[in-house]
Amino acid sequence: MMKYVMLFLMGTIAVQGWSQEPPASAPVDENYLEDQFYLGVTYNLLLNKPTDITQRNLSYGIMGGIIKDIPLNDDRNFGLGIGVGYALNSYYTNLFAAEVNGEISYSGLTSSDDFKRSKLETHVIEFPLEIRWRNSNATDYKFWRVYAGGKLGYIFEGRSKFVDDTGKTGFSNPDIKKLQYGLMFNVGYNTWNIHIYYALSRLLEDGVVLDTMEPIEVKPLRIGIIFYIL
Repeated sequence: MMKYVMLFLMGTIAVQGWSQEPPASAPVDENYLEDQFYLGVTYNLLLNKPTDITQRNLSYGIMGGIIKDIPLNDDRNFGLGIGVGYALNSYYTNLFAAEVNGEISYSGLTSSDDFKRSKLETHVIEFPLEIRWRNSNATDYKFWRVYAGGKLGYIFEGRSKFVDDTGKTGFSNPDIKKLQYGLMFNVGYNTWNIHIYYALSRLLEDGVVLDTMEPIEVKPLRIGIIFYIL
């Protein structure tokens, strides 16, 4: 899946580079807007993991959406961005979730356990709010940007999945907290921008514990690249 994501993003970069160079005779729009669409890919970390829980494989995320650009000064280089988007996030660990008669239990797999993948997967509707600074103007389409703010997310589907030599199992996991929120910071020049999201909310509901009774209080930290278009 990541192969197709990267091919899509590379195609988007090429389109962006072509579309942002205006014809020499194009009229100057003094009421221009910037960065109204975004696409991104991240590496997902889990903070505050229980003692014997570790990450494995490549935990990744993809995101995309639209942003309403709201300049707040005459130079149009300072303003707000309010948007809505979609994100898919996967977290691969040695945390095993089992559902029996509607009850979910959690345990940590060890090196002696023969398994291929164990993950939590979330599908999220996101609402980013950015304070935006950039040094663009009506004719310069290559500029520095620093965007900081927060992001509110609603997980409309969260699943636990497990793969071993005997097959695959998966179920919709109600222990995944629906409402997510955190801080984000985006900085870069032209096409390439660093994206950081630090969750203030836990990934799982309060009171979820391992079979050892140790609380599972993991919080996501996502680091990657984000591309702004138009």
